[in-house]
Formats: sequence, structure tokens, C-alpha cells
Amino acid sequence: MEPSFSLSGFPASSISETFIKLRKQGKVALIPYITAGDPDLSTTAEALKVLDSCGSDIVELGLPYSDPVLDGPVIQGASARALANGTTLESIIFMLKEVLLTTPITPKEEMKRIVESAEGFVYLVSSVGVTGARATLNPDVPLLLQEIKEVTSKPVAVGFGISTPEHVKQIAEWGADGVIVGSAMVKRLGESKSPEEGLKELETFARSLKVALPSEQLPKDKPTEQLPKDKPTEQLPKDLPSEQLPEDLPSEQLPKDQLLVLA
Repeated sequence: MEPSFSLSGFPASSISETFIKLRKQGKVALIPYITAGDPDLSTTAEALKVLDSCGSDIVELGLPYSDPVLDGPVIQGASARALANGTTLESIIFMLKEVLLTTPITPKEEMKRIVESAEGFVYLVSSVGVTGARATLNPDVPLLLQEIKEVTSKPVAVGFGISTPEHVKQIAEWGADGVIVGSAMVKRLGESKSPEEGLKELETFARSLKVALPSEQLPKDKPTEQLPKDKPTEQLPKDLPSEQLPEDLPSEQLPKDQLLVLA
């Protein structure tokens, strides 16, 4: 599937359509995040191609800026490197699509207002704080997903702190429509010894995340096929005598490696 890019130049409807297609197929969206211009724009362009080839469904391309609020040290470093290399708004072909956030401390009434105004999908921030890889997932995520899905039919993607295939698999099992992985992607691409090595590490990691997601699920209302209960097991007629060898047939005429069938 050709990935949709979460950028301001693309309508939210294309993102919505991607989620609709995936939901019909029983799949969960893989949404990697990278920072534009880290380590340089040419590497960013190659990284987008790599993420596409790995089966990413939506790619979130971040614009570097000098005063991040929610970003942790990994993405802060990526923004600093991109800006130091001369990356500007004008030099980035695509613009980041603004998405609305809902967090674990958002009141339910406020959550309802946010999801009503959200376009494309709802971004559930899985934990309070800044972006960055975490060892464990917030155990409140399943409840948060349930509360959000009670007030909207829009797809919900979970981000912040997701950094391993095990995390991705767990988020999918909890019922998310998409999983967003940012800092773990940025770290592999921007902190490698060379752009080429970074692209290789990015590809390996992205493929491991894609494999962890369910490829297809049967609809929940589709019963498992079973044999009819009233179909009897086939049996030989009771009056059919067992085949026996003629009593006058000498045993030495039977080759040991052959089966004798009598008419």
C-alpha cells in the first residue's frame, strides 16, 4: 500500500481513507516519524523511500524547530542537527500535517471536544511528558483507548514511548488503529556513523515493527466453520465380511513387499 504522508500539503481525507482500508482488512497502521533534514534532506528523501518499501502506512515528517516543548532529547538533537545543516521551511517540500493530541490527563469532556474537531485521526499520547523511548508501556492505555472510542468513530493512533516490536504488538492488541514510532526511528537514522548505515538500521528496525503488527484478522462476527453435527462418520457396512486369503494359497507365493488385493 502506498503510504499517506501526514503533512499539511495533503488532505486529511487521504489519511482517513488509509485507516478505513486497513480497518476493513483487520490491520493496524504503522506510522513512523522522522525529522526532516536530519542528517540532511537527501537522506530524508531516501529514508522516506525506505519506510515506504518496509510497508509503512503513514509517514509523519517532522519540521525541525529551535524551541521544542514536547520533544525529548533524541528528537531535540535531530532538530538541532537539521537546523545546523541549514534546513528551512522553504527547503522542505512537504509540510507537517498538524494533528490534535489527547493525553492521559485530558478530562473526558475535553477529550470529546478534541476528537470532534480532529481531522484524519486522533493522536493518543500514551504518557505524560516529552517524546522518547521508554522501557514499558503505560498500563492505562487500554482504558484510554476505550474512552476515546466511546466518543468517536475516528481512528485512534497511539504514540510517545513506543520503541520495540513488543510495544507495537501490545498497542495493536489493545485495540489501537495505528502505532506511531518516533524517537526510536530518529535515533537510528540521525545518530549512526554515516547516512548509509543509518538508512540500513532504519530499514531493519521498520521491518521488525511491521512484522509485529497483525497482517490480517477475521471479522469478530464471523463464526468459525465447523462440520455439520448431523453428518455421520463414514463407516463400512456392517454386513461386509473382512477379506481373507484363500486357505489353499501357499504363503511362499506372496512377496513380502507387496499387498495382495482379492477381487
